[in-house]
Amino acid sequence: MYLLRMILIALSAFAAGVAVAHAAPLSPDEAPGHVGEQATVCGLVASAAYTRSQTTFLNFDKPYPNHPFFAVIFKSDREKFVEKFGPPEKLEGRKDVCVTGKIQLYQGKPEMILNDPKQLETR
Repeated sequence: MYLLRMILIALSAFAAGVAVAHAAPLSPDEAPGHVGEQATVCGLVASAAYTRSQTTFLNFDKPYPNHPFFAVIFKSDREKFVEKFGPPEKLEGRKDVCVTGKIQLYQGKPEMILNDPKQLETR
């Protein structure tokens, strides 16, 4: 009985993981309702910036400071993205950008930190 219960728990956990991995992408406006979750967010990169601290910001749906969601690439990871996509700030104006990772809050806005180019997709 114990073994059967453990197998059922493992299968449930696996099924839950598959459901999250294949969940429909969120719009940037939906991101605030999914803070703390792993998700894919897709939309228009309305503005982008590469700062003096060599941090890249991709602001979705509306330009900074009115964006409902943003993705961040820190200096330590930037070169990986440049090798695959060119300068990430050049994605500004693209309507078909998706980012995948954990949604968290920064200064009251939902953000996603990108540290692997596999987290970013253009369609």
